[in-house]
Amino acid sequence: MPLSQKVEDFIQKASWIRKMFEEGARLKQMHGAGNVFDFSLGNPNLEPTPAVREAIAKAAQDETPGVHAYMANAGYADVRAAVAKKIREDEGVSLDENWILMTVGAGGGLNVALKTILNPGDEVICLKPFFVEYVFYVDNHGGKAVLVPTRPDFSLDLDAIGAAINPKTAAVLINSPNNPTGKVYGEAEIRALAELLTKKSAEIGRPIVLISDEPYRGITYDGVQVPSILQAYPHSAVVTSFSKDLSIPGERLGYIALNPAMDRGNEVMNGLVLCNRILGFVNAPGLMQRSVKNVLRCVVDVNVYKRRRDRLYESLTSFGYDCVKPEGAFYLFPRSPIDDDVRFVGHLQTKLILTVPGTGFGSPGHFRIAYCVSDETVEGALQGFKEAIKEI
Repeated sequence: MPLSQKVEDFIQKASWIRKMFEEGARLKQMHGAGNVFDFSLGNPNLEPTPAVREAIAKAAQDETPGVHAYMANAGYADVRAAVAKKIREDEGVSLDENWILMTVGAGGGLNVALKTILNPGDEVICLKPFFVEYVFYVDNHGGKAVLVPTRPDFSLDLDAIGAAINPKTAAVLINSPNNPTGKVYGEAEIRALAELLTKKSAEIGRPIVLISDEPYRGITYDGVQVPSILQAYPHSAVVTSFSKDLSIPGERLGYIALNPAMDRGNEVMNGLVLCNRILGFVNAPGLMQRSVKNVLRCVVDVNVYKRRRDRLYESLTSFGYDCVKPEGAFYLFPRSPIDDDVRFVGHLQTKLILTVPGTGFGSPGHFRIAYCVSDETVEGALQGFKEAIKEI
């Protein structure tokens, strides 16, 4: 089968995490899995809570006639109502099930949202560093990703965002808590961003949609809260999943929550439902929808991730690494001791430590450590991190 030139180019651009995975497999074969310290993948290593496992088992045993039949493309109404209720209680936003679309994870949700709102040539502002597949998601639907830097502490650079907005700007895509930095955008930042987008929307004559990708919303530390974009800005949508807080990434379940105050909101919602179908998702996995309905407030033990964050952050900074302390998610994004982050990541491999260069996230000069790993992996890698910065 022939391979398109575009996909061939995309394979090269998306290759960093894949390269680290392949290198990890090679090193583990050579040295034994227990001797290789793999921080390359953001794959939660905590098991779902007993309540979540019991809910899945109960849903699987349901013998109600028609339980495995087609459903409305938006998802089960009672599940969407439960999601809406949680949002009302947590964020003080007035919405019901008619503003919720169940999706095939956050990745599926982002593609549905972008297909719904983008015209060919429209631009979507993505903030660096960013989850690498954002660029491909935007391209999937005829758009162009415009990459805008954040500040050195990874907070929002409103001047840079404002300068990037033009009549082609359709959306701004943010990710908080952020992958790869662990940054959480604060209440004041989100309010200021909302004010900027309100002003710029009036200037360019079209509402700029603010899309917040929030699969790590339930994983924050030290009392940090993720502010509500639905409360802050009318033309907004949250896209999220249960992959991280319930620790079920392989089950591919998430949702889109659309702000009822959005311009032409009913039509946009109809568009989301249509796009969920015609992109081939049809509907989100029915078994998992029925499973999560009553466990929406279950979260894995975040203290385990916090312990690993603290151990790594305190150790790495004591070794001389420059690192912003993460406020959420399960990633560290230190500055590379040398400008060439790819070279430094290669040097870490000589210590049997696998990380991902910041180049893969649009931010050369950094590297990502995914600490959703065992305590043994964290402890085993510390000496190698210490030696690497001294030697380089």
